[in-house]
Amino acid sequence: MQAHDILTPLLVAAAVAAGTTPLVARGARALGVVDRPSERTVNRRLDMPLLGGLAVAAGFVAGLVAVLWLLDLGFPRQLGGLFFGGAMVLVAGVYDDRFGMNAWAKFAVQIGAAAIAIGYGFEIGHFTDPVSRTIVYLPAWVSVPVTVLWIVGVTNAMNLIDGLDGLATGVGAIIALTLTIIMFQTQQPVGLCVGVALVGSLLGFLPFNFPPAKIFLGDTGAMLIGYGLSLLALEGYRQFSLLTFVVPLLALAVPIMDTALSILRRVRLRTPIFTADRLHMHHRLLASEGSQRPAVLQFYFLTASFCLIALSFTRLQGTAAALFLAAVVLLTLRLLWNLGVLSVDRDEGEPAPEEKP
Repeated sequence: MQAHDILTPLLVAAAVAAGTTPLVARGARALGVVDRPSERTVNRRLDMPLLGGLAVAAGFVAGLVAVLWLLDLGFPRQLGGLFFGGAMVLVAGVYDDRFGMNAWAKFAVQIGAAAIAIGYGFEIGHFTDPVSRTIVYLPAWVSVPVTVLWIVGVTNAMNLIDGLDGLATGVGAIIALTLTIIMFQTQQPVGLCVGVALVGSLLGFLPFNFPPAKIFLGDTGAMLIGYGLSLLALEGYRQFSLLTFVVPLLALAVPIMDTALSILRRVRLRTPIFTADRLHMHHRLLASEGSQRPAVLQFYFLTASFCLIALSFTRLQGTAAALFLAAVVLLTLRLLWNLGVLSVDRDEGEPAPEEKP
């Protein structure tokens, strides 16, 4: 595989995403698909267009077509799950950005998209004992629910962290780049094609979304990114012989931790799971940093650190991998404690400070 086989589709995806973003922004304003600030959101700017996910989707499709053509791969079967399930998530996101959709309806759409992906071969079918290296295959009654939980969980995780300008876009790009490197290392052409196209489209959109943003992803983009990353991780997971799911799990550790802590927090406070609050990790960083840009950059750094750890696990084996994983878990717990997200009282639901002008 030559360098231009990767660089060309990356640039195509970025160029198409960047070129279509202003058009999407104008169209969103014309149709009234704009953000509506509330006490639960950080944004206080009026008339901020949503639907940025349409530009990401356009760049992704263009980049994917380019890389498939360059590598002469035709149209691999797995991509059907990505396209049909992704289209389902995208349409639901557009509807939600324009008219609003309750959490349970979005949840149902995500389960349907996950079922489509499973039908096209995306599935968590086994795990590996890190010490004995024994591969344990899962029966369908276990693997199917676990796969649905993974896809829906990652999709929602990316949607939940989309609370600051450029946060979900940049975090998504970092994670996608990490998973793409893993695809290259393990010689998985389909996963590599998807990863290159996704990285390119996110990088093309990021300049318009980085603080101060000119357009938001909306649920259209945040859910699409999450869905794409969940399937990209599944494509890579199938090739690992050791610590089967640790690598993609670590790459997606930050959004997954934020989602898990949000659920635990709401259970502890006896509030509905889908209730919005301002106690997410990015809200904590915003409160400490005082403005969006440094908070977003801190979140990028945290994500990149976990992604580097994930890459290191592709080279570890046996007991060493298990010990290293235990150390990572302990350090992560310490990090979360320092951020203050492991201790939540009822009076902590006060709004985070507004961004400095």
